[in-house]
Amino acid sequence: MDLKDSKNKILLYDGDCGFCNSSVQFVLKNKKVDDIYFATLQSSFAQQKMKAKGIEIKMDTLYFLKNDTIYSKSSGALQLTKELKFPYPIFLGFYIIPKFIRDYFYSAVAKRRHKISVRYCILPSENEKKLFLSDNSHH
Repeated sequence: MDLKDSKNKILLYDGDCGFCNSSVQFVLKNKKVDDIYFATLQSSFAQQKMKAKGIEIKMDTLYFLKNDTIYSKSSGALQLTKELKFPYPIFLGFYIIPKFIRDYFYSAVAKRRHKISVRYCILPSENEKKLFLSDNSHH
């Protein structure tokens, strides 16, 4: 799989954040199909991808790469809901709220993310392991 030219969906998240890791578990349980990949913001994959896009990584931000577009903060979370089973896509209705307001609430949660959920280690199933892009994976 050539991620450079693909239309894959990739969720970039803070691998040292328990809340972020539990969010990845939520996506794994509720996704429609196995076409979402995951990479930590600490990985060289994420560093290279974001640098190529001219984006400085902020550890308190979720990034969702879809069709070669990077969505961040509340927009990333809302785009991600499209990929989940019902009823989660109805959250797309929040797009009517101006981005600066959505991102204010996103940032309020992000600031407290380490207190919301303590460290949490993802233990993906054998089938899910192929969805995680690590520095030593050859995707």
